Amino acid sequence: MIPSVLPTYNRAPMTFVKGEGSWLIEADGRRFLDLGAGIAVNALGHANPALVAALTDQAGKLWHTSNLYQIPQQQALADKLVAATFADTVFFTNSGTEACELAVKMVRKHFHDAGQTDRTDIIAFEGSFHGRSAAGIAAAGSEKMTKGFGPLLPGFKHVAWADHEGLRAAIDENTAAILIEPVQGEGGIRPLPDQCLKGLRDLCDEHGMLLILDEVQCGVGRTGKLFAHEWAGIEPDIMMVAKGIGGGFPLGAVLATENAASAMVAGTHGSTYGGNPLACAVGCAVMDIVAEPAFLADVNRKAGLFRQKLEGLVASHPSVFEGVRGAGLMLGLQCKALNADVVSAGYDALVATVPAADNVVRLLPPLNITDDEIAEAVTRLEAAATQLERAAESART
Repeated sequence: MIPSVLPTYNRAPMTFVKGEGSWLIEADGRRFLDLGAGIAVNALGHANPALVAALTDQAGKLWHTSNLYQIPQQQALADKLVAATFADTVFFTNSGTEACELAVKMVRKHFHDAGQTDRTDIIAFEGSFHGRSAAGIAAAGSEKMTKGFGPLLPGFKHVAWADHEGLRAAIDENTAAILIEPVQGEGGIRPLPDQCLKGLRDLCDEHGMLLILDEVQCGVGRTGKLFAHEWAGIEPDIMMVAKGIGGGFPLGAVLATENAASAMVAGTHGSTYGGNPLACAVGCAVMDIVAEPAFLADVNRKAGLFRQKLEGLVASHPSVFEGVRGAGLMLGLQCKALNADVVSAGYDALVATVPAADNVVRLLPPLNITDDEIAEAVTRLEAAATQLERAAESART
């Protein structure tokens, strides 16, 4: 008999009942150091006092009205995002998946209203992840996500990661946009080099295309800049944001230039819950903390410390790990052992991590993780690696 919760996840055998900063407390009292942060969602840790205060204060006033009316908290968050980024305008969603749907619609409507009705194709990349909606799985194009869900939404072309010649060959008169994650998350923590991101911007300008960046996982301070593309010194036309922007409360957004969004007039898109007072009150509190230069500087400092310690971990356990990759506090351990085994051994060592493609284990801690917690994280990862080494040795004998 099918369980009451649809079994689309292979869930780990833990039940967390409380969170405190970088820590998760299991129902049996065990304390896990959380290096997953809800897959880069809890950017400021669990039960952050500033976010709790913002949420509870708003909850006592007004939860939801719909977008039929003005929403002051939504306006305030939009103003903060516009002031801090390339964007001229923002539409709020509930998730990154919804942000992807709007980004695709925005591109196609832009060219349609410009009289270029055949210009609908979007180029995306192998290993990408843009959510699990119709547009999201079509954009990613991987068999794992698309099998059995056809017919797929048409209009997407897929190019291998780092295949510059293939990218140029894919562009034709019907190409509307390029869609890419500055750092692939699900794809295995693969950062796009700054020069490549600059090249994509130049390519879009050369062909009159729009550049869409998916910063759902790598944005909101995760790489040590407010948004990852800032490292390359370029600006997109459209950007998808979610996860960290709500600090744990469901919230997403599409940020865009006036030109890219010009065709999205009244009636072209909507969301019942998107930009509700509760979500935007929390989003404002997140931005007030994460957008501060001193906070981002500390993320960079801690990222350097964490990476240094992880390099030592890899060197000490060459049969388990083979390298460290990533940017800021979006790091990946490239594994020689099966990454699922590393994650499982981590649970035994009371540390929570996240698997990814390319046999990588993702490390996505809260951005305000402390130095002592970073040291403890590596100690627990060391214990997990030692457990795997002993199991391998036992199997050989």
